[in-house]
Amino acid sequence: MKPFLYAVITFVLFLTATGVNAQERRFGLGIIIGEPTGISAKLWTSNRTALDFGLGWSLGGDRISKYDGYYTGESRVHFHMDYLWHSFDAIRSSERFPLYYGVGGRINTGAGYKNSAAVRGVLGILWLPRRTPVDVFLELVPALQLVPSTGFGIDAGLGVRYFF
Repeated sequence: MKPFLYAVITFVLFLTATGVNAQERRFGLGIIIGEPTGISAKLWTSNRTALDFGLGWSLGGDRISKYDGYYTGESRVHFHMDYLWHSFDAIRSSERFPLYYGVGGRINTGAGYKNSAAVRGVLGILWLPRRTPVDVFLELVPALQLVPSTGFGIDAGLGVRYFF
């Protein structure tokens, strides 16, 4: 257990010693936990806009109301891509906590989903530490499934990304 603890402490010290923030590096890669759980990537396209990508798996049951398909209880693959706008003035603080919102799409396959497609609306809050190339985010994502049948569901996730 001690080697793992030392590795985590070393990683945190490395991040805090870097004098660059996430937006200056433009591309970040990390993890998201929730719905889905997997890999998260972000590409800043300007000081206030970004593309967000996720690739992961979903472990839960039916997230879509009124879905007529058959769920096998197995995990399914989830891919999403969103266009985000960030509001840096919404929360006044010595730290940077922009609120963000956006729109995108999602594809699920496996576990009875039969390649479902949905439109996503994204609402979230982001923490951008001033001297580290990291962001931490929490988001709530209403989704309107269009294919193979219609229904409404909500995804949510907590994640962290390191910017290269």
